[in-house]
Amino acid sequence: MPPWAWRRAFPRATLDAIEAAIRVSETRHGGEIRFAIENSLPGTLAWRGMSSRERAIGMFSNLRVWDTEHNSGVLIYLLLADHDIEIVVDRGIAARVDQATWEAVAQTMEAAFRQGEFEHGALAGIEQIGALLAAHFPPSGHNPDELANRPVIVRR
Repeated sequence: MPPWAWRRAFPRATLDAIEAAIRVSETRHGGEIRFAIENSLPGTLAWRGMSSRERAIGMFSNLRVWDTEHNSGVLIYLLLADHDIEIVVDRGIAARVDQATWEAVAQTMEAAFRQGEFEHGALAGIEQIGALLAAHFPPSGHNPDELANRPVIVRR
């Protein structure tokens, strides 16, 4: 994919809507949500057979999503070339919500993306993740915004 391909699916207005949805969501729970978009895997990684899940786990680390006070960080990683969503969660939330639930959220988003409804799919996923976090990590009196809310565009 060309390096600018993400802009067709995620123009500035859509990135702004995702950022706002994450900001609002995080007022309702003690978790942190990051959203990362990558056009396609770098050739060297694809050639080595890296899966989108492996890449998402690497991004979880690189973006320091694991570095939250309550171990309640969630990364939504989109590999745009494949319309593949991977949701990686920190150990605090993984102990409370099973993997099948995260996969169902990812499938909802992927279905919207296949229809070209990128903003709708992203916002629906953030809403579902926010509801899960609110159920398991209600906000405490001290609820800092620990991670940036703006979607990350992974560039090489």
